[in-house]
Amino acid sequence: MKQIIIIGGGAAGFFCAANLDEKKYKVTILEQNSDVLQKVKISGGGRCNVSHACFDPKELVQFYPRGNKELLSVFTKFQPGDTMDWFEKRNISLKIENDNRIFPQSNSSQTIINTFLNEIQKKNVEVKTKCSVKEIEKSDEKYLVKTSLGDFDADFVIYTTGSSPKSLKMIQNLGHKIIDLVPSLFTFNIKDPLLKDIPGTSFEMAETSIPKLKTEESGPLLITHWGLSGPAILKISAWEAINLAKVKYNFEIEVNFISKDIDDAEELFQNFKISNPKKTIGQSKIFEVTNRFWQRILEVSNIDLNKQVAQISGKEMQKILENLCKKKFQVTGKSTFKDEFVTAGGVDLKEINFKNMSSKILPNFYVAGEVLNIDAVTGGFNFQACWSEAWLIAQDLNNL
Repeated sequence: MKQIIIIGGGAAGFFCAANLDEKKYKVTILEQNSDVLQKVKISGGGRCNVSHACFDPKELVQFYPRGNKELLSVFTKFQPGDTMDWFEKRNISLKIENDNRIFPQSNSSQTIINTFLNEIQKKNVEVKTKCSVKEIEKSDEKYLVKTSLGDFDADFVIYTTGSSPKSLKMIQNLGHKIIDLVPSLFTFNIKDPLLKDIPGTSFEMAETSIPKLKTEESGPLLITHWGLSGPAILKISAWEAINLAKVKYNFEIEVNFISKDIDDAEELFQNFKISNPKKTIGQSKIFEVTNRFWQRILEVSNIDLNKQVAQISGKEMQKILENLCKKKFQVTGKSTFKDEFVTAGGVDLKEINFKNMSSKILPNFYVAGEVLNIDAVTGGFNFQACWSEAWLIAQDLNNL
């Protein structure tokens, strides 16, 4: 019986093992940590954001700053609808939330982990934890995988290690080209009086832009203890990951907190002024923002909160609108988004055959998951790439 060694007990490694034909192969998963599926466990705040309800491959690839061209053919063969079917066939109910993210009905990542553990147990897949791979030696078309728990012979290697520098070095030693790693999906560190002491304040729809890079994004926005987060920030951090690394995370960002053109906002303000002249500006609900944020805007615009709306001068109104619609912040660094550390960079995609995720450099060697130079915005997309790539590998091996 042919031996398959899967290096890396994460999402891609387990999904691949769960789809392999146990009558054809003896499968062993090697994981260097004491627990498998660690990212699955913490994803989505412990609920596991399994995928995203986007069922058109052409649309789906738009969420991947790197890998979008290559993934089109992959998603044509296995996309989020197939992921949902796969889990539902195993009696796992999934649900699509309002923002199209897909979660298990149980709201627990353990449901997903247990499904994988059951599947691989049925298939007699062996899992070795605390097993650190030291080196992979190629001889003809076979491999010797040297680890802290001894050596393993492999007819096929499936490399799903995630993007640690050590694992990239190992595959580089085998002849693969590596694109330098840079963080993707991070929040922006900003010190500014407007954001001070109001963490947790959120905006349903805001617009963010980095003028220097001529790039903009929109979506929900969140003020944190460190600065700004939420999809409007995370999307821009993913698409501009490489450029932001080049400027060492020091740059200017412009934020429109209310997603309204400044002229439209001024018209709203003028209309409010006419119909509510006697209201104090501090108690006026002109725009869809929290009272706390509105009062902070007035403070940093040097407006007396007790001033009547009719008394607000044209100059004062402009100051308020500038802070609401065109506020410039200096970003002075980044923070990891929750625990979901995602990187751009990894194995060069030109060296992978995306029909079956096999290496063009190494025979009988497959690569999937974050070790590749593929990454996505937040929302279940990184996992979907793992499931789809792993499924292709399993199909290819099952058909040999």
